[in-house]
Amino acid sequence: MPVLLTLAGAAASTAAGTLGRQAEPRAGAPSVAITSSVRSLYVVHCAGCHGRDGVGTRAGNVPDMRQLGRFLQLDGGREFVIKVPGVMGSGLTDQQVADVTNWVLSTIATSSLPADHKPYSADEVRQARAAPLLDVADARGRLLVQARERGIAID
Repeated sequence: MPVLLTLAGAAASTAAGTLGRQAEPRAGAPSVAITSSVRSLYVVHCAGCHGRDGVGTRAGNVPDMRQLGRFLQLDGGREFVIKVPGVMGSGLTDQQVADVTNWVLSTIATSSLPADHKPYSADEVRQARAAPLLDVADARGRLLVQARERGIAID
């Protein structure tokens, strides 16, 4: 009898939605997370890997967001920042991607921003989505070589 009650309770919990919903992976899938601020969007869509402080992890090969502004100093770096799979596959709208990226740059990565930085726009994100990265590792590798040549430290 206890097993039946446990199974019945689990079925009721699932039906009630207490276990949450798993989004099916699909291109252009919208976020189902209800948020009220750009910081909330970061926490829901980015902090799981990058951490709330943006530090990332070397062991998990997750980049340190505090250095994100350094990519903006490189040829192709600005586009790279918004074309990485974690951004493109986040389920965020073009405007939300622009808002979150701008928030990260102005809060977490502010010390790495170039003096001539201009915020991302929704239109810029839309254009980036039209031409996705085919080889992220290669693109990042080329940017890292360029950074070394220019004396810009990026881990």
